[in-house]
Amino acid sequence: MKKKHILIFLLSVLILVIFNNVFMSMFTRTNDFFARQALVNSSEIEPQKLFDKTWKVISKEYYEPTLNHQDWDRWKTRYHNKIKTDDDARVAIDTMIASLNEPYTRFMPKKDYQDLTTSITSKIYGIGVNIYSNSGKIEIFSVMPSTPADFAQLKQGDIITAVDGKDTNGMNISDVAALVRGPENSIVELSILRNGKKLTKKIKRKEIKIKTVKSSVVDNHIGYIQIISFMSGTTPNEFMEALENTRNTDKLIIDLRGNTGGLLDNAVFIADMFISKGPIVDIIYRNGYKKSIMAQNDEFPLNKPVVVLVNGASASASEILSGALKDYHRATLVGRKTFGKGLVQKVVPLPNETGLNVTIARYLTPNGTDINKHGIKPDIEIGNEFDFFIESKKDVQLDKAKEILNKNNEY
Repeated sequence: MKKKHILIFLLSVLILVIFNNVFMSMFTRTNDFFARQALVNSSEIEPQKLFDKTWKVISKEYYEPTLNHQDWDRWKTRYHNKIKTDDDARVAIDTMIASLNEPYTRFMPKKDYQDLTTSITSKIYGIGVNIYSNSGKIEIFSVMPSTPADFAQLKQGDIITAVDGKDTNGMNISDVAALVRGPENSIVELSILRNGKKLTKKIKRKEIKIKTVKSSVVDNHIGYIQIISFMSGTTPNEFMEALENTRNTDKLIIDLRGNTGGLLDNAVFIADMFISKGPIVDIIYRNGYKKSIMAQNDEFPLNKPVVVLVNGASASASEILSGALKDYHRATLVGRKTFGKGLVQKVVPLPNETGLNVTIARYLTPNGTDINKHGIKPDIEIGNEFDFFIESKKDVQLDKAKEILNKNNEY
């Protein structure tokens, strides 16, 4: 239960110092699966007008036309001429959105919105660590290879007790991340506790090259491709590079464990590599309008046998890809039931460099299955839901995938 609690917390905050806003909240928020949208609106308006603008966008765009069975006008009446400051606007907007009783629509103040756009462009200056809060202490979950943190010999399990002399105990993850990030070539000083020993690390910040796809060859003939996130605009190119790196293999494992989503276009692009025709996903908009996104790659789809690894943190765009491959019997799904997020968000830039992540639709898999709050059950259920957290543990899910592919020449 402790590990599940930690995972829920991880998914509820901006985990990655160098890759904010990738992970999804199980109960509070997400920005993971949305339509592409223009990035920043730099126009300046008064706080009252910002609230009114947000009210209008939700009124017109929200996927459920009754807006949780309420009179939406009441919010405009309630706050008419009562919002004087940015804090007033934030409280009013958050209160209004909370009335929807839906976890993914959220207002993003300037800092959060900047973090989101940085995630999409995959360009950020930091040191290259993933962090989480463990009983109020900021702990390093992993260190990205060939980054300043790696060269400074930071390790998984290190506790960051202070950043530039500021005590981190009990701090919010996003606040710690903001302290660690900074201008390129500037120095950040971390106070570290490792196995009871206090260390000080002075690390020069660099641009972190975000890689969302990793690839290798296992058992000499099976290609292994891990898609960490669908958030980055470079994910399609990275996936194509991974296919090239594994082109001499005759079978393929796609690992979506822990991948909580990203851009719709990315999931569709990759699914299209394996599906020759038919819908990849159906998007159901407000008032029941349906848009089917069809496969286009009808001449040269990849025909290797495929196993897809999923777990309880595989969500949204990961479920688009795994759901499509399962429905067309194009892959065997192995692992644990997926998260179950079948709602679509669009990021709407708002004035004052803020933004709104608004749910605009729900989606169905090609067979018409609504997976929201249900998830996708794998063909073979095996292993623990959160094994991907423990790098040193025997990976029974990966072993099962290799066993399946080694036994069968057909998928």
